[in-house]
Amino acid sequence: MSVRSVPYLEAMLLLRRESELPWDASRLARRLYIIEKKSEELLQALLEARVVVPTEGANVGYCYRPETSELAGMVDRLAEFYALHLVEVTHLIHATHERKAEKFANAFIWRKKPDA
Repeated sequence: MSVRSVPYLEAMLLLRRESELPWDASRLARRLYIIEKKSEELLQALLEARVVVPTEGANVGYCYRPETSELAGMVDRLAEFYALHLVEVTHLIHATHERKAEKFANAFIWRKKPDA
């Protein structure tokens, strides 16, 4: 399991905590204070990660239902750890993204070739 961003983590944990009703992009956007397009992307990412499943019938949306008990256990442990170490986890997520961005930016640095 990979946590892509703090909003991704918050969305996953929110759906886990309030799993009794389906979640749609509008409801998630309101709860996380983000735009609806971003919440649609988060729900799609959670679906691809097999953390949520689409609902059927009148209540269209997504429900928290990890594909395996192992995945559910990882999310449970993450929720417990995040509750106790919110700042540290947030810094870890941001640091990971900063390193990726730095590596990407470094790929475009022109370097002088050493003399052969």
